[in-house]
Amino acid sequence: MLTCMALIDRYKADSEVPCHRSQIASPNKIMAESKAWLVTGSSSGFGRSMTELLLKNGNRVIATLRRKEALYDLAEQYPSSQLLIVQTDVVKTSEVVAAFAKAKEVFGRVDVVFNNAGMAILGEMESMSDEDARQIFEVNFWGASNVTREAIRMFREVNKPIGGRLLQVSSSLGLRGRAAASYYAASKHALEGFSESLAQELDPAWNIQITIIEPGPFHPELPGSKFRQFMTSTVADGDTEKAVVVIEKLTHLDDPPLRIPLHRLAVRAGREKAKSLTETIDRYESWTENVYFG
Repeated sequence: MLTCMALIDRYKADSEVPCHRSQIASPNKIMAESKAWLVTGSSSGFGRSMTELLLKNGNRVIATLRRKEALYDLAEQYPSSQLLIVQTDVVKTSEVVAAFAKAKEVFGRVDVVFNNAGMAILGEMESMSDEDARQIFEVNFWGASNVTREAIRMFREVNKPIGGRLLQVSSSLGLRGRAAASYYAASKHALEGFSESLAQELDPAWNIQITIIEPGPFHPELPGSKFRQFMTSTVADGDTEKAVVVIEKLTHLDDPPLRIPLHRLAVRAGREKAKSLTETIDRYESWTENVYFG
């Protein structure tokens, strides 16, 4: 029987968020050189963990999400001079533009954008409705595209000095598809192709760097959701709190990689994809010899 299981990720589960208590950053720790991060999908999963880490380390955070109440506990711990919560639906261009405008108004710049908001609906291709399939692309591709456009504009036209870091959260499924994830994998493949092309369009003088994050199976704390049920039945041994520490390190590299697989299964998927592609090219390269004019 064909099945379709909705897996609600960093976009739709804004109200089902556990409260992880972080240490309150002392005023002395919030120094002038702290970076201003804009985090999308900050209510849960990677977005929530990254927001907590950044605040604890004294950075300034523009946390965007669809339901502001999901971060009220953090708002009680950190001053408005460090944490700005902006209600934002990434599929609505006007709200994304407004979020960046608010970031400029409050902090004057955005140094890093963690483009993380996303959703997943897993099921065999024939079980997926057109509505669900299109919604996946609306969030994972077009929503990410909306954020990317404003991030590039902010880095180039607002930041003084010019520049910034854009972290695009993809998936190991953006490297290699798998059964029951056709539309989700396709949306992440689209984001990767988009980001790789964009990286080649950027003038080096703009000092804008892009890295595609490709997580494997991590366990986002979403109690009561089908996503949690699915992840606990698979090898979801990735710890988001440890992963965001690694991701944050990327922003300190002078020459960061375009891609970084982030889980042993993501690394394996990348190697298997590279091996399969190399073998195919080696086997069929000669077929291209007589396909040209002249």
